[in-house]
Amino acid sequence: MVTAITEGIKVTVEASYQAEFSSPNQQHFVFIYKVTIANQNSATVQLLRRKWEIYDAGEQLKVVEGDGVVGQQPIMERGGIHQYVSGCNLRSGFGKMKGTYFMERIMDGQIIEVAIPEFQLIAEIFDN
Repeated sequence: MVTAITEGIKVTVEASYQAEFSSPNQQHFVFIYKVTIANQNSATVQLLRRKWEIYDAGEQLKVVEGDGVVGQQPIMERGGIHQYVSGCNLRSGFGKMKGTYFMERIMDGQIIEVAIPEFQLIAEIFDN
């Protein structure tokens, strides 16, 4: 589990390998990650957009951008928390992700760039 705090917005990510949905012989490795966003800022914020950088060993950097997270643009008041689960596929069994959430402070429209901490994606293919 990794955590980063930017301007009072705390982002925690926990990733896990999904062996039952993966096919290592076909270079298909599935990972899920659970994100918890906690608004410790004094202002209400809304998550508008996200940008992910996905690194897959032996592959080129992949950048994924879009509105909200899993189809939502949550509004979080002070003390509010938003959690979601998403996933990604890698061709190798090893990679990492990091990113940025673009949030709007509701009271004045200021955009805050919130860091999503870097986390590892490692397939547990050697477990017995």
